[in-house]
Amino acid sequence: MRDVFYKSIAFLLASTMAMAPASAQNQSLAKDASSYTFRVNSDLVLVNVVVRDKSGAFVRDLRRDDFVIQEDGKAQQIQSFDIENPDAGPQTEQTQTVLDGETKAPKIMASRNAPNEVVRDKRLIVLFFDLSAMEPEEVDRCVKSANDFVNKQMTAADLVSVITLGDSMQVVQDFTSDHDLLKKAIATLNGDTSQGFEAADTSSDNGAQFTADDSEYNIFNSDRRLQAISSLSQSLARFQQKKSVLYFSGGLERTGLENQSQLRAAVNTAVRSNVSLYAVDSRGLQALPPGGDSTRGSVRGVSAYSGASIQGDLDSNFSSQETLATLSTDTGGKAFLDSNNFAPAFAKVQADTSSYYLIGYRSTNKAMDGKFRKITVKLNRKDLKVEYRSGYYGPRDFQHFNKEDREQQLEDEMASELPITDLPIYLDTAYFRTTDDRYFIPISIVVPASAFPVTKATDKPTELDILGIAHEASTKFPVANVRDTVKVGVQERKNVQYSTGFTLPPGKYVLKFVVRENKDGRLGTFETNLTVPDMRKLPLKMSSVVLSSQLGPAGKQKQNPLVRNGKEILPNLAHVFGNDQNMTVFFEVYDPAKPKSPATKDAKAHVLAGLQFFAGKVKVFETPLVEANSINQPDRKATTFQLDVPLGALKPGWYTCQLSVIDDGAGSFAFPRFPIRVDARNKNAEPAVASPASSGGSD
Repeated sequence: MRDVFYKSIAFLLASTMAMAPASAQNQSLAKDASSYTFRVNSDLVLVNVVVRDKSGAFVRDLRRDDFVIQEDGKAQQIQSFDIENPDAGPQTEQTQTVLDGETKAPKIMASRNAPNEVVRDKRLIVLFFDLSAMEPEEVDRCVKSANDFVNKQMTAADLVSVITLGDSMQVVQDFTSDHDLLKKAIATLNGDTSQGFEAADTSSDNGAQFTADDSEYNIFNSDRRLQAISSLSQSLARFQQKKSVLYFSGGLERTGLENQSQLRAAVNTAVRSNVSLYAVDSRGLQALPPGGDSTRGSVRGVSAYSGASIQGDLDSNFSSQETLATLSTDTGGKAFLDSNNFAPAFAKVQADTSSYYLIGYRSTNKAMDGKFRKITVKLNRKDLKVEYRSGYYGPRDFQHFNKEDREQQLEDEMASELPITDLPIYLDTAYFRTTDDRYFIPISIVVPASAFPVTKATDKPTELDILGIAHEASTKFPVANVRDTVKVGVQERKNVQYSTGFTLPPGKYVLKFVVRENKDGRLGTFETNLTVPDMRKLPLKMSSVVLSSQLGPAGKQKQNPLVRNGKEILPNLAHVFGNDQNMTVFFEVYDPAKPKSPATKDAKAHVLAGLQFFAGKVKVFETPLVEANSINQPDRKATTFQLDVPLGALKPGWYTCQLSVIDDGAGSFAFPRFPIRVDARNKNAEPAVASPASSGGSD
């Protein structure tokens, strides 16, 4: 991975590109549209209210006028009011309904048009097994408790789903009240499905000052699990009823402030979706001996006698349980910790959803600051006890995002299958061989001038945040990435071009870039397939052909073939040129054969290249052949061509340009074609080039 990343920045303030906006999103949409998640913003705040009398019995005869809801001390108008009574009436063992045109058992999570009547007066309970954080004996303990719940505690009013998180999140069983289906789904889980040992700390304390730092792994692992909770909550959001998620996990540890943004996002998503989490620590009641247990190496040094070892174990255990408690409390649920009996968790879920009032209101607070808003529910009757969640975090606009939130937004868009087009972007790639099995992939991104907000000359420069990742097409494994922030000066009607690059072996890849404009917070994504050929199998080993009309500042990396004489050739993505410009055509031929002709017997190579321009089928212009008799880039075994063609002789219009390349010694040739457009330009209007600024990137 050390050589997979290359980064350079060049700002191009060029003429307006003659490119249809729709081409900016030339992205793969091969999947069924039903698999995409569409963003729907709703300002309706839902509050589940449980009312009990002095004896603890539920009170079911209250009306809308009996409730007063306040947010931060200000009265709110109730917009919706409903009573959910799962245990009030008779229930069938398996609800039948009409879904997707046929009568069958409801598939609530899988169906796109499941009606709310299917889940009305039902308990929606999700058994969420986080296999990535449990060890085999913990999985067995949770499975036994789940089976006991199905056999002994589950009622006909309960719709239960089984979901697991391992390498990916899977719905093992959709919502159902069928005991046999649930037991069959639960039976697929056992100690062998656990992945907890992969995350277990098996290191020993040797008393030295240095200990291995696994914080980076913990940050990633915790974010991944919190993202799974957010995704689950989003999938349940279309049902207004309260959803209860029993989250079985062997602890969830945060690392400093790194996971704080994702934790808040998970809580906010769950609250907006009316999902309550009931976290269950699958480790149960733990004994923490000072010398460690069988899951870790032996303790050495004095830590077992000084108390440092046991203090570290206690701190780690508390940290992993504190996040579970936060998730539960902030979403209106309850955490069950330090107990080997998980039955009370199931009973608590049933009790909290036996009877409740579902009240909705639209907040009068229109601020987009993301601050916590306290909810207060009062009754006209003073003899009753009211239970409800304490509040929620309000919505935020981009101006109120902190650093962690902004990074999380980019990562969420990178993970999303749905492209976003608020910010139009254009992307182009090429490939150049650097060694026999490595290729440099220059990447150019253009944001058109029309995408930037109108600014005054005194305004501060705006910024572009850029995140890009290259994945292997078959395995989805990330092989290269870039993260950068660049400043854009205050200019009028000028496009901005960003250049970067990766070094990759031959293969098939998927490139995805997310770009955000940091003044209004608009985002754009671009995803494309990339095939890097294995030139060892080709008769004529030739790079991509890059068309350019301008030069930019050179990057720091020397491996970029587009850097020539201290300047970088900037690809012209639109292939639109002014008739007052020169069109630069750049390409390389690798391993050219030694010529056999007596006239060129002293030459190490004999490669010829020329350009022809066609208007329709009529050839209107042709350049003389250019001959190269040497390998002018010996480090890459390449003969490099840079053809500069004046376009003044061409009338404005569209042309087909054909490049003829002949390796005389090998008897091989290639004739790539590409369209170009020539526009009439003012010869005195020279395009400006801005100064680059960068924050750096990472492999």
